[in-house]
Amino acid sequence: MSGSKKKKITKADRLKQIQEEEEKRQKEEEEARVKYEKEEMERLEMQRIENEKLQKLEAKDLERRNEELEELYLLEACFPEAEKLKRDNRFLSQWKHYIQCDGSPDPSIAQEINTFITLWKEETNETLEEVIEKSKLVLNQASTLADLDSGNMEKVIRDESVTLYIWANLKKNPRHRSIRFSETQTGFEIPRILATSDIALRLLHTHYDHVTPLSPVLTPSQENISIITDFVKEEVKSVPTAVSKDLQEEKKQQENESNSVHEEETKAEGQGDVEEQMCPVQEEPETTKYEMEMKLISETVLAAQELLLENACEKPNFFEENEVDLCQFTTLGGVYHLDILELPPQCKPMKGWMIVEILKEGLQKYTYPPETAEDLEAENAFPPIEVTLEVHENVIFFENPMVARWDAEGKHWKTDGISNVSYKPEERLITFNLETFCPVTLIQDAHINMPYQSWELRPLDVNKVLLTVTTVFTELQIQIKENLCMLASIKVNNKNHSTILEEKWMTPVSFIIALKKAGLNIFPTGHSHLYVVINYKHPLVEVKAYRQMALLSSAFAFCWSKWNTACDSKKAIFQVREHLLKEEPTQNPNWTLLMFSGDRAQSLKINESSDAFSEVLKEETEFHSTLYHMVKDFASQEAMRAVRRPSCQFVDSVCHMLLSTRLLSFS
Repeated sequence: MSGSKKKKITKADRLKQIQEEEEKRQKEEEEARVKYEKEEMERLEMQRIENEKLQKLEAKDLERRNEELEELYLLEACFPEAEKLKRDNRFLSQWKHYIQCDGSPDPSIAQEINTFITLWKEETNETLEEVIEKSKLVLNQASTLADLDSGNMEKVIRDESVTLYIWANLKKNPRHRSIRFSETQTGFEIPRILATSDIALRLLHTHYDHVTPLSPVLTPSQENISIITDFVKEEVKSVPTAVSKDLQEEKKQQENESNSVHEEETKAEGQGDVEEQMCPVQEEPETTKYEMEMKLISETVLAAQELLLENACEKPNFFEENEVDLCQFTTLGGVYHLDILELPPQCKPMKGWMIVEILKEGLQKYTYPPETAEDLEAENAFPPIEVTLEVHENVIFFENPMVARWDAEGKHWKTDGISNVSYKPEERLITFNLETFCPVTLIQDAHINMPYQSWELRPLDVNKVLLTVTTVFTELQIQIKENLCMLASIKVNNKNHSTILEEKWMTPVSFIIALKKAGLNIFPTGHSHLYVVINYKHPLVEVKAYRQMALLSSAFAFCWSKWNTACDSKKAIFQVREHLLKEEPTQNPNWTLLMFSGDRAQSLKINESSDAFSEVLKEETEFHSTLYHMVKDFASQEAMRAVRRPSCQFVDSVCHMLLSTRLLSFS
């Protein structure tokens, strides 16, 4: 036989092999256990050392907390000072308006506005010249303005705030159903039945929206604004009273202390002089009164800012079918008032005279489609009118606009009765079919630019910063100086976009209103969190962060951090770096990652390129109670001196813009 047989393993050899494997396994387990215990001891020791270090840092932070907060309070005195300046300016403006005595109402006083409107309506006395001009207007009827080609009349009257389009069907030619106003793309496609009727079409485009406020529903944003306004007014009004009460309490306390001292002296010395016992308390110096007033105003401003960021609104659920939710959507480009009118009697020449019948009741509306059942029997007898409108040049739509009509009965915007909507963004033309003529407007999602993708705030000059907000569709650059704001540039789809708002300085409130009207809404309201997925931060944390960022904005740059979404709602994370004006911009600046809870600031060990989030403190750094003292640890003396130079109005304006954009929650 070829080959060798395999050696048979005996039972003793198998047992020996098993025993060796068991011993090896036990040895490995023992080595692993020893290694684990050693590593665990080392970890616990490191944790103990780290805890001791943190306890020392926390104790150190607690020890100097009062000192840091006191210094912050002195820096934040700019906010009540700015509020006092704004209040004084309002009083001065009211006084100037009062001494002018020109009859114009004060727009901030509702009674004066109502009186002005009422008197305007009742005004009947007119000069002969005014009557003659109006007579000329009445006598100039449509036939004198007839187009030579079509024989119909058309007229366009433009103003800075309104545009009026008028077309009169003089010839009633069934073939002339396409109407285009000269030098515009605005027009109508009317059905045959209207082309043969005695009608006139009128389109009044008001570049402002005075219709939406007629809605009886008070939106949450209006409620919030009214609550905040009333709160601030009442609190500011109560400042002098509160100051006087505090002073009276202090005087009373001083009197009690004085009386007790006198009683002790009387007991010790016997009968004392009555005049000495009744010695009057000295009046409080003006400086103390001013300090107390500033403290109360400061507390009021802080409370108002916190109230501004409270999200106390519930999503409305009372909308009718097809009704526009004005909490979610906004009207843009004004209102287009569309009307069909009965053609008035035309001028007729007769023996050298022009004879015209003057209707006492004035122009009458033409009902289309008719309301009677008999007229509606024929199906499709009254098709919709095709309308083409030019979108206002100063409005930006980031998506195709929606069209809404005004329901006069329900007093709200609705989307029914409108079909075949098409939009040409390059030509800025929107075309749609309308069942009946009525006021229409264009609407866009008010939160289309939320949440933001990123943001940055950096100094430009003394009392001047640049705020950059980047969204999905656009990049806005806003300059802030003193008590003014300006749109420096805007990019749409990474291309520069020109707008009339550029290079125009406005107060923060006027600036925010102007941007919203232009479709550039980056300003959340009290109900925006119901329509946008946000990174919610506690209002008090936000307010404190924005106030302290504004204080440091003259010498430090701030920007967003991706880790801000990783921490909880009671903490905010952002990047900061020293940015002196003489420095040249660099491509890769050295940012420091800070975490702020409102009461504590700390530098984090991680950076933007780290793989995972961690709240571990950066080596060789400490805790601080304020952002000011946090950056002071790594900033130059020149930067800290620059922080104290800006005016109170500048700091207040930067804070106002940060509060209005809510960068920490909406990015």
